[in-house]
Amino acid sequence: MIGSKFDFMGRRGIATVISGVLLIVSVGSLAISGLNLGLDFTGGSLVEVGLGKEVEPEEVRQYLTGKGFNNGTVQTFGSNTELLIRMPPQPSDTTDEAEIAASQAQLGDNIFQTLSAQYPGMVLRQSNYVGPAVGDELANDGGLALLTALIVVMFYILMRFTKQFSVGAVVALAHDVIIVLGCFSLFQWTFDLTVLAALLAVIGYSLNDTIVVSDRIRENFRKIRKSASVDIINTSLNQTLGRTLVTSMTTLFVLLALLLAGGEVIRGFASALSIGVVIGTCSSIYVAANVLLMMNISREDLLVPEPEQDSNEDGSYP
Repeated sequence: MIGSKFDFMGRRGIATVISGVLLIVSVGSLAISGLNLGLDFTGGSLVEVGLGKEVEPEEVRQYLTGKGFNNGTVQTFGSNTELLIRMPPQPSDTTDEAEIAASQAQLGDNIFQTLSAQYPGMVLRQSNYVGPAVGDELANDGGLALLTALIVVMFYILMRFTKQFSVGAVVALAHDVIIVLGCFSLFQWTFDLTVLAALLAVIGYSLNDTIVVSDRIRENFRKIRKSASVDIINTSLNQTLGRTLVTSMTTLFVLLALLLAGGEVIRGFASALSIGVVIGTCSSIYVAANVLLMMNISREDLLVPEPEQDSNEDGSYP
């Protein structure tokens, strides 16, 4: 093969099987377990408190459950003496919407007062409330943002390259997003607005890799005249491999620092982006390029049409 070092396309069958398994597991988990939506989408209260001493989060959660605050999550935040409490909307005895909204808005203060009786000296750092209507709107807007991004990408690649590249790019991006969502569903990590932002970043990052590879593939199809499509694609992948790996590794080093030292608030963002970078790097090599071969791309598809010359009156050309 022309200048090839690694036979990427020779292993595309194995890569397709691995991608297929990951997609099946991801879609299955999303269908069965769904996403563990954060308060940004479900509504509820978020309370951050300082205790001044170390207390087990599970002990606090059980105490709140015993006091009637059900289905909440409690975790350390920043240090072992700081706790972050997420509490979904609680059942109400009234049917009046105004009274329900007022009751839910006071939920954070009620939680703090209840815990203060058990843990004297507790300090309230912050208390935020998100209404269910706002949560539903954020969920709808987030889904629309992802869909819009994929559609815009498809049309951009279609104008910039050809339909084969457009389909390959969209399939690769959808592949990356579904697997990241599948990981969050499988491990029931909290899915909030920061994770949604990470998904949009994954789309941008993966698209950048795909465009670089696609541009080299198009260039080589026009330069190399006597080689099979699979060989030209393999050569192109080898030529862009160094750039792809360097970009991915430097990004992962930063994300690793965020995971280790960024704290709980940014953990979901860093986790989603880390998974997306790894999967996106693989998809730009195997998924997008594999789609090109499946759609039988050839040199003729990428030739630049020659401009037509105006003929003279006698039919001859100047």
